[in-house]
Amino acid sequence: MEDKIFIGLVDDHALFRSGIANLLKEYENIVVVFQASNGMELQQLMPSVTRVDVVLMDINMPVMDGFTATRWMKQFHPAVNILALSMFDDDVSIIKMIKNGAGGYILKESQPYELYKAVLEISTRHVFVNELVSGKMMRSLQNNTAEFENEFNLTPRELEFIILCVSEMTYKEIADKMGVAARTVDNYRQSLFDKLSIRSRVGLVIYAIQKKLVVV
Repeated sequence: MEDKIFIGLVDDHALFRSGIANLLKEYENIVVVFQASNGMELQQLMPSVTRVDVVLMDINMPVMDGFTATRWMKQFHPAVNILALSMFDDDVSIIKMIKNGAGGYILKESQPYELYKAVLEISTRHVFVNELVSGKMMRSLQNNTAEFENEFNLTPRELEFIILCVSEMTYKEIADKMGVAARTVDNYRQSLFDKLSIRSRVGLVIYAIQKKLVVV
């Protein structure tokens, strides 16, 4: 059973949850061990669960949402990898999930094999990066910050911008905080996207957290 990956599903839509479970059961190395409709039900189920490697966590749920449930899991079951399920590519919600302990996210509209690959990656590497972070960046995460900065030629202002991206401030608010024009912030963002081969703000947040530029 060592090669098996044990999965928990937390989503308030029963049909979607059942569909994901049936999809994953098509893979011989995946075992779905429980399903829950919200974070509170997850809390009730966890004491009876012998093993779970990855929890697929919906964000918007009644009773207890994915933010609170993920924070609880990281406090009481830190070894479990959390993969956030999102209906929309919503930077603010995804950033909040990552800050609360999720190792990555995948859109609900993704293809079945994309979900399977995400489960494999987060179960082994504890982070699922898909298009958010380049392979080059991921390989560099084991280096110290100075080496990383030298490799990608990051400026002090670019690092300041990355740190502020972890907040829930808008780009306009970040520009005000840094005392620069909105166009300058746009330039920082594009420069970092190019240097790090990142396609979204969420990728910058993952970088900041992985490199311990911020404490979450």
